[in-house]
Amino acid sequence: MKNIIEVNNVSFEYITDESTLKAIDNLDLKVKEGEFVAIIGHNGSGKSTLSKNLNAILFPTKGNILINKMDTREEEKLWDIRQTAGMVFQNPDNQIVATVVEEDVAFGPENLGIEPNEIRKRVEESLKSVGMYELKDRQPHLLSGGQKQRVAIAGIIAMKPKCIIFDEGTAMLDPLGRKEVMKTIKRLNKEENITTLHITHFMEEAVDADRVIVMEKGKKLLEGTPKEVFSKIDTLKHIGLDVPCMTELSNLLKLEGLDIRDDILTVDEMVMELCQL
Repeated sequence: MKNIIEVNNVSFEYITDESTLKAIDNLDLKVKEGEFVAIIGHNGSGKSTLSKNLNAILFPTKGNILINKMDTREEEKLWDIRQTAGMVFQNPDNQIVATVVEEDVAFGPENLGIEPNEIRKRVEESLKSVGMYELKDRQPHLLSGGQKQRVAIAGIIAMKPKCIIFDEGTAMLDPLGRKEVMKTIKRLNKEENITTLHITHFMEEAVDADRVIVMEKGKKLLEGTPKEVFSKIDTLKHIGLDVPCMTELSNLLKLEGLDIRDDILTVDEMVMELCQL
């Protein structure tokens, strides 16, 4: 499969009259079509700055970023880039623009100049894909946080992107809302083959990814499968990150003398391991 995202030796600096802050430092990253990549790191690690560079909201100070072979610095390609790689932001209220759910989802396709019959079809399909079709006539301010975020996702899906970037898309939600949104994200990736880049600080949200990238001070600190990355407990804790609860528990049980794997990520894996002891 070809790469849909290519980050080539990219650095990004926030420059003011008083100081210069390097938020991304010589970063290389490739994401293949259909892949689910989770990027984790504490505040200030550069992960949200990266997401804004991927969507051409910001531009690299050095290096280049290609989205489906289109350079984000090419102004004439900007519309195509943002249609290819849709962005879901942390606060759904910042992304909802209409007073009715159905109209909000139609906003993106309308701006693409798509004919009305096709827009109606896309709105219906995208709302059904996130489980919000029954609430299509509802006013967004009457929805829960999780429901608003699913409407925001539907608005991106209606534009038919090949890739969706979630920039802390579950950060402002309660546990139920996060569960709803993560279920939607995983289904879109697995069933509709939409490439997913999920930037998060919730470790449990990264366990189902194909690949996990840990960022620290604008650099890539760790990269690998969830089992490979989360087995580096000491490294992750050294930079102030947690590990999934079941990984932490398996490590504690191992320290107490139990012969147990140290790469357990989920409750189901823990139950299976304990039953075999």
